[in-house]
Amino acid sequence: MANRGGEDGGQGGPSGVDEVYADKRSRVVDFAFDDQVAAVFPDMIRRSVPGYETLVALCGVIAERYLQPDCNVYDLGCSLGAAMLSIHGRIADPSVRFIGVDNSESMLRQCRRNLSGVIDSARLRLVCRDAREVAVRDAGLVVLNFTLQFIDPADRLDLLRRIHAGLKTGGILILSEKTRAEDGGEAGVQQALHDQFKAANGYSDLEIAQKRAALEKVMTPDGAATHLARLRQAGFGQAVQWFQAFDFRSFLARK
Repeated sequence: MANRGGEDGGQGGPSGVDEVYADKRSRVVDFAFDDQVAAVFPDMIRRSVPGYETLVALCGVIAERYLQPDCNVYDLGCSLGAAMLSIHGRIADPSVRFIGVDNSESMLRQCRRNLSGVIDSARLRLVCRDAREVAVRDAGLVVLNFTLQFIDPADRLDLLRRIHAGLKTGGILILSEKTRAEDGGEAGVQQALHDQFKAANGYSDLEIAQKRAALEKVMTPDGAATHLARLRQAGFGQAVQWFQAFDFRSFLARK
């Protein structure tokens, strides 16, 4: 997703507090992972994505269970590096290498700061590029946390096929997404619960509405059944849902 700005762009609050959509805008531009979002991203995602901290921590636990020696860990859409930090914290093997990919230089700048001095620079590579343009090779684990939903639906299967091809036998993919309920009644319940979650975390009705409008044209969620069917179509012999908090789910697929 390309970064886009506008004259109505909001500002982050003090000490990294997310106030990007706090002021009423005459025109809500498409959401972008730009400097103002990068500055408040930890607060934004904590208050917007239920279960995020747990999901990220469990990425490290899953890696500890499945990761093979002498392999690459790819985080496609790595944002500020939270998943790589979690995995690195559970994996002591120096033969494991980390490759973080994000198409936002604003996010990668902060990611570099977060990972500096934690992951040995000889084992770390950060790349500013679209996930669809990255060649996955010798991968023991690929992470796609809330990234596929920002990619053109027509390109999603091809990306998953290329990830599958680049995984070692026994390698795994962690795919986390906001999902779309197939049933209208469930969709209404999930939306209401998610809005209540954000309100409980201090977001106003205005902030919730403006961010939803900003995401409307750049994020296209799929249903859980669609994700599982696509993973199998991409070649994964095993694909299961392992996590859910409201309409946010994570899937584990193994080659």
